[in-house]
Amino acid sequence: MTAVTDGQQELRRPESVLVIIYSADGLLLLLQRSDDPNFWQSVTGSLMADELALTAAHRELLEETGLVVPEIVDCQSSHLFEIRPRWRYRYEEGVTHNREHVFLAPLPGPCDISLHPDEHLAYEWVALPQAVERLWSPSNRKAVQEFVLPRLGL
Repeated sequence: MTAVTDGQQELRRPESVLVIIYSADGLLLLLQRSDDPNFWQSVTGSLMADELALTAAHRELLEETGLVVPEIVDCQSSHLFEIRPRWRYRYEEGVTHNREHVFLAPLPGPCDISLHPDEHLAYEWVALPQAVERLWSPSNRKAVQEFVLPRLGL
């Protein structure tokens, strides 16, 4: 979430987290963005100034889903992606790319979550093959394939 100071929106740090929530039975939690209903994704969010990525992963997970997951797995992986032009106003002028750190939040099974209404319209627990197809972001798809599928033996 972007901070607001004195009525002004604070610019985002071009560094973020991707938190992939999945269940032991092979379901992936997908969130539908409110600002682009065709965009389904895992939990994401920018790091605050001076915030560590793991701290941001826990914060974003709570903000976007209401979940507290004691053991978030740091994949020790990050990737650089181009920020969509329609969202670049959120960053300093000239910033075009974002560094995203990958985390996993494994759960025993699917559960109800509490969406942040400003960020997401809906959520669904989707079987992994179909979930990978529905994810809008190539980096989100790649992270699921690289880190979730092997953990589940798929």
